[in-house]
Amino acid sequence: MRIEQLPALFEPARPILATIEEAGFEAYFVGGCVRDLILHDPIHDIDIATSAYPAEIKQLFHRTVDTGIEHGTVMILDHGTGYETTTFRTESGYQDYRRPDSVTFVRSLSEDLQRRDFTINALAMKEDGEIVDLFDGLGDLKRRVIKAVGDPNERFLEDALRMMRAVRFASKLDFEIDDATLAGIQRHAPLLAKIAVERVQVEFEKLLLGQNPTRGLRSLITTDLYRYCPGLAEQRDALCQMQDFNWQLTSAPAAWVLLAWQLKISASQAAMFFKSWKLSNQLIKQAQKALRFLRVLSNNQIDNQALFMVGKDVLTIAIEVAKTVGLAVDEVALQAQYQQLPIHDLHELAITGGDLIKNQIITSGPQMGKLLVQIQQAVIAGQLVNEPTSLLNFARQHCEL
Repeated sequence: MRIEQLPALFEPARPILATIEEAGFEAYFVGGCVRDLILHDPIHDIDIATSAYPAEIKQLFHRTVDTGIEHGTVMILDHGTGYETTTFRTESGYQDYRRPDSVTFVRSLSEDLQRRDFTINALAMKEDGEIVDLFDGLGDLKRRVIKAVGDPNERFLEDALRMMRAVRFASKLDFEIDDATLAGIQRHAPLLAKIAVERVQVEFEKLLLGQNPTRGLRSLITTDLYRYCPGLAEQRDALCQMQDFNWQLTSAPAAWVLLAWQLKISASQAAMFFKSWKLSNQLIKQAQKALRFLRVLSNNQIDNQALFMVGKDVLTIAIEVAKTVGLAVDEVALQAQYQQLPIHDLHELAITGGDLIKNQIITSGPQMGKLLVQIQQAVIAGQLVNEPTSLLNFARQHCEL
């Protein structure tokens, strides 16, 4: 198979492959960029593999960076763009079930490709667009199948994270996992406990954001991988119920909010759950706001205060999740109601704490914060006009000196 017209993204990198080949070495585009090119999916990164050793690459190009030279990876800098180029290699010894104990550089493309995870990721492409397919990856792309290269047991013992990658690809690509690969995942699922949570989290998040998340979720459940994910070991029934509806979410916060909602995790419980997944503090705060809003929405108790507390960005997240789980929601009306709020954050109040001190209404301290919240709530509820005189008069009447 040959790709006659390569996308523009590949064009700046083609001279790099040509330079390496002119020096007598082999060079190929490899991995996900080749897979996504064939599937007509968006391509994010271009990876290059070569028979040239790192020292030989550095002799061919004036500007390089040793990004992972111990594993054969050198970044070639060309016109402001960096291209990671990795020497063909074999690996051995995986005592931590993630990283090889030793790496050996080789000249053989075949030896390099056979260490890769799945056949659809073991494709290589020459500079002229010709596809090199040694493990029937093209056939598996056509059959829409995720299949381990060689023996699945060996692949997962080398790198246990590959099991999560399999279920993630099932969701991302809407592919089935082949029976032998699925059996290998089920056999070795407990090894996932040995993988850093941060790495598992990346794959799980991508699963939730795939084009068919229920397919990936189904494999996660049937293989028992879920048992080794933070906070999910006792949630089989709730996870199974998530397969009852189809969804395609647009952001990571929405994905995590959906998960927490379906697991019946409250906003107050969410912090501990999300921290176990090593999520950022910013995402945790967004998710908690969204969960509180969803609870109010489900109880049909939406008012200006609820809209103010959720904020514009999180409101969009909450509405997306509400639609996904079947809550009754009028998006247009809610967005319009939010826009009509007298203020949208505390900074829009016509007075500040400094004004309260200047007018000798209250001194700095916790009581000032409480008073400002009272003022804010009165303005949001429409009980008070947001202008300095009204707010100062209200403050004088309600302050606790």
